[in-house]
Amino acid sequence: MKRALVAVALAAATLAAQAGRPCEPWLPAVHDVVQGMELARRTAQALDATGAEVVVIARAGQDLSRWRLRYSHLGWALKTPQGWRIVHKLNHCGSARADLYRQGLAEFFMDDLHDPVAAFVVPSAAVQAAMAPLLADSWRVQRLHEPAYSMVAYPWARRYQQSNQWALETLALALEPGVDTRERAQSWLRFKGYEPTVLRIPALTRLGARVGSAHIAFDDHPGTLRYADHIETVTVDSVFSWLERAQLAGRVQTVR
Repeated sequence: MKRALVAVALAAATLAAQAGRPCEPWLPAVHDVVQGMELARRTAQALDATGAEVVVIARAGQDLSRWRLRYSHLGWALKTPQGWRIVHKLNHCGSARADLYRQGLAEFFMDDLHDPVAAFVVPSAAVQAAMAPLLADSWRVQRLHEPAYSMVAYPWARRYQQSNQWALETLALALEPGVDTRERAQSWLRFKGYEPTVLRIPALTRLGARVGSAHIAFDDHPGTLRYADHIETVTVDSVFSWLERAQLAGRVQTVR
């Protein structure tokens, strides 16, 4: 049953499942539609020009400048006969549950962007060869997906899983034959030198976020770090930096 639900989710995304959006009727403004379509068109041209089959793509859906971060959300983009399709993870209506979705570029950029910019990196040929068949397989792609969601999930725990974390762990699944669990995926990422972003979040701020937002939890973080206001999580910026450092992808490219 669970797999059937995931397969349906991958077939088409719904407006009600946009990351962080409350459960209420919502229609995008005309400006947002035009902006999203134009950004999608320019991004498709830029991706086509790379000659790649798979890229890692990100958007700036929220203002994270307070944390010195530029991008908020990433996914894997696969080139298909129908155009570029993005496989990514979204939580439901600001809730603590998430699923995987397969969207076109226009849908991906229609989510009330803070900044109308796309960012992407082109993986190495070996990474693309490993990721392409996995992304095309609606069953295999959800192998390491955990529905329990927290926006600040601890990178080295399995209680929750946020969107960028799923994308990173799925890369480990594709590249390392011995990876068949989230624990092994995380071990591989540690071994390969991935370093999460460290956020300094005071206790009162954490308490307010936890009480007011179902999709934010801190109880998976080690107490010694949490009590020191030291919160580690997977961010787009940290993923892009590590991919280049590990020679798994090239430099970040942007499209406006």
